[in-house]
Amino acid sequence: MRVFKDLWWFFSSENKSYLIGLLMLILVALLELVPPQIIGRFIDDITMETLTVNTLFMFSGILLLVAILAYIFRFFWRVMIFGAANRLGKLLRKTLFKKYSDMSPTFFGKRRTGDLMAHATNDINAVQMTAGQGILTIADSIIMGTAVLVTMAVTVSPKLTLIALIPLPFMVILTSYYGSVLSRLFRVAQAAFSSLNDKSQESVAGVKVIKTFGYEKDDLKDFEDLSEDVVNKNLKVAKVDALFDPTITLIIAISYFLSIFFGARMVINEEISLGQLVTFTTYLGMMIWPLLALGWFFNLMERGKASYDRIEEVLQTKSGIGTNFTTRQLPKGDIVFDIDQFKFDGSDDSALTDISFTLKPGQTLGIVGRTGSGKSAIIRLLLREYDTDSDSLISIGGVNIKDIEISSLREKFGYVPQDNFLFSTTIRNNIAFTDPTLNDKTIHKAADLAYIHNDIMDFHNGYETIVGERGVSLSGGQKQRISIARALIQSPDILILDDSLSAVDAETEKAILANIKKVRSDKTNIITAHRMSAVRDADLILVMEDGHIAERGNHEALMQNNGWYQETFRAQSLKESLNDALNDSLEGGRD
Repeated sequence: MRVFKDLWWFFSSENKSYLIGLLMLILVALLELVPPQIIGRFIDDITMETLTVNTLFMFSGILLLVAILAYIFRFFWRVMIFGAANRLGKLLRKTLFKKYSDMSPTFFGKRRTGDLMAHATNDINAVQMTAGQGILTIADSIIMGTAVLVTMAVTVSPKLTLIALIPLPFMVILTSYYGSVLSRLFRVAQAAFSSLNDKSQESVAGVKVIKTFGYEKDDLKDFEDLSEDVVNKNLKVAKVDALFDPTITLIIAISYFLSIFFGARMVINEEISLGQLVTFTTYLGMMIWPLLALGWFFNLMERGKASYDRIEEVLQTKSGIGTNFTTRQLPKGDIVFDIDQFKFDGSDDSALTDISFTLKPGQTLGIVGRTGSGKSAIIRLLLREYDTDSDSLISIGGVNIKDIEISSLREKFGYVPQDNFLFSTTIRNNIAFTDPTLNDKTIHKAADLAYIHNDIMDFHNGYETIVGERGVSLSGGQKQRISIARALIQSPDILILDDSLSAVDAETEKAILANIKKVRSDKTNIITAHRMSAVRDADLILVMEDGHIAERGNHEALMQNNGWYQETFRAQSLKESLNDALNDSLEGGRD
């Protein structure tokens, strides 16, 4: 019953729906008590040869009226109880989705996508069943069962009623035991389903890699093994689940035997009439559903409990990002980094050490360095995907970014990450993601600035081209440029290009950067890159090495340092020159 206690907050808010539903159930239960009484009277009248046409029509009329009223009341209890259960499902899905939206990358690093999807589907469905079918079964069991037992005792025989109840305690003991075993097995089965869900998601998302490496058969074998595991664990659940109905049916059969055996003797002894015995056995037949419903209730309750615990575990997980803010407005002014040390969760090594710099409004910051040097860590801290400790400070306009509401902070950024994500919709919708109402002229201008407009127009459906899952139908460079257009269309206060020009050629990179410089001369830009040419015109360039700033300055100053920047820039320039010369030579040969 603990799951009902956990869901009491919802039952309290939906008390009107549940009370009306329960009232309808009570009325249906009372109406269902009438037909057995009519049948008993009918048999007694036939036995005593007192049945008349008027009596027959009266009995028929009563039965018809009972049927119509029961139909109406059943409709309303379904609307009220199942409607409330559906609203619970909607509320839980909304709450869970918001939780996912609010969580930091650390959370998603520890949780599998398939598992999170299973929480939002199977687990919520199980809880919804508890709040709908669960309430119905326990209420119907108590209401119908009590009404039938009282009527049997009052209108037929309390003695025969007690005899019929003798086997019921055994049913309660057995179904309670089945329920406890079922809860444990169902939780294991749900975890197995999560693993299968995660495998399916990964295989579909990584199908190109799987095919490239010829791993289809092995991947299929892995899927089949996980699927077999899900089937086996669900079969264990089904075996325990299958014990409920036979157990209850056996108990009912024993009750039937006792009732008929002792009831027949009571008819012979004239303690009750034949019609009363028929009425009694009819009522006993009506007890089958309440008892089956009771077993079903234990089943639903244990499933709901296991699933709600899984959902609650996620909802109780803390984000790791502080939410105590003092302002919703992002102030304008200098971006200041003053970080003593920063470590990613679960790591003993420092990702950043002694990072200190100031970026004024309208300036461009370039961040370069080898892979793993800390470039993206700076960006992720600025976006508050992670938080610094109390000894470090990142501020904008003199305000600590921890004091700014996260959504207000992030909406001021136009962010193009290394791993460009496109939605499975049209190119137009991907570019206008932040505002679908934007007109075509604005969208085309953003695409032109990102040097992708001509490519789009070459597609058969132009801007209405469906890009597929994660932009699977596009090249890496095309995905990057569409992502840049999506960021530029916001005209953000701060534009961040996090190594997002790596898949385009040098000429395209130069054109995009020139466009950005032209239209964003009065706004702040941050560019991380492996190619020095991408940050050449930046007002401040940071050279990262093992999490600290090894060099800093503009391009001219760094070229005088004889350091890593100068060496890398010259090597890349030489390589580019050789490639240009080779291309010119090849074109000359064709002529």
